[in-house]
Amino acid sequence: MSLETLEQDTLAQVNAAADEAALEAVRVAALGKKGTISEQMKGLGALSPDERKSFGAALNLIKDKVSDAIASRKAALADKALNERLARETVDVTLPARGELKGTIHPVSQVWEEIVQIFGDLGFAVAEGPHIEDDFHNFDALNMPPEHPARQEHDTFYFHEKPDGSRMVLRTHTSPVQIRTMLSQKPPIRIIAPGRTFRSDSDMTHTPMFNQVEALVIDESTHMGHLKWVLHEFCKAFFEVNDVKMRFRASHFPFTEPSMEVDIQCSWKDGQVKIGEGNSWLEILGSGMVHPNVIKAGGHDPAKVQGFAFGMGIDRVAMLKYGIPDLRAFFESDLRWLRHYGFKSLQVPTLAGGLS
Repeated sequence: MSLETLEQDTLAQVNAAADEAALEAVRVAALGKKGTISEQMKGLGALSPDERKSFGAALNLIKDKVSDAIASRKAALADKALNERLARETVDVTLPARGELKGTIHPVSQVWEEIVQIFGDLGFAVAEGPHIEDDFHNFDALNMPPEHPARQEHDTFYFHEKPDGSRMVLRTHTSPVQIRTMLSQKPPIRIIAPGRTFRSDSDMTHTPMFNQVEALVIDESTHMGHLKWVLHEFCKAFFEVNDVKMRFRASHFPFTEPSMEVDIQCSWKDGQVKIGEGNSWLEILGSGMVHPNVIKAGGHDPAKVQGFAFGMGIDRVAMLKYGIPDLRAFFESDLRWLRHYGFKSLQVPTLAGGLS
């Protein structure tokens, strides 16, 4: 058999292999110890030096071509087999669940949806923004000066410096969503911004990544009375009590003026907290009237419009409502913990049917 014929026949067999098993058989027949090409290689010793040089070079070229063809065909057959398997094993996720539902809804997901339901009923829309922010949206537009502690590396996750000297950050709050909303919409504005945020902190009540929700209302006549009413209605609905006393304490946030910490009435008994009764107070969120500088940064005239904002940790209020002692457990993926604190898969919170 001539080398040309050997090459053509072997490559034809490679291309004709219908599966990986047939391709392996072709490889063994051509390149195995007793394969056609290997047998030809064994005969090189009987040739003269000049013949051995030219014949060996041609034979090695054929061997390389066959090896490359086998590798290419093997990759194509593997892709084909994978595609056939994926097509065969598809699952229609729209079908009703069958048998026992073992999965549970994470408490954070449940509380997130509860919050959305409550504020949706109060007329708030949900707004979203990127997790990676620039200095303007995360700090400057929120009236946070360059020397503010929150802008230091011990509190904020910074990315590597760009050629222009600027550095992107993992957002430290969802407040940048408020700025983006003001820049893209005209008043009246009424939104909540739930989402992940990131800070360099970790203990029983803090994690490097946590979930937060902030609210923003901007129009011509909003005042602090509206803020107090919204928070009062939210707390009653969220904690599912008929009434709850609230205490507003003067505080300071760069992006609101005046600013207030909000406490709710509670009692402690046997290590459990009950909202809406007792003589103790529990801080749950920060709030205030939007600072004029923030309204300007959002592209509006503080002489014509005003508004209020507030923010709270979703993880924190989930801990309060459902008696979860350690925030770090939220992110450990412990199935025992999830089965204990999780919610039924089809238990969708609604104001009409009940939140929890």
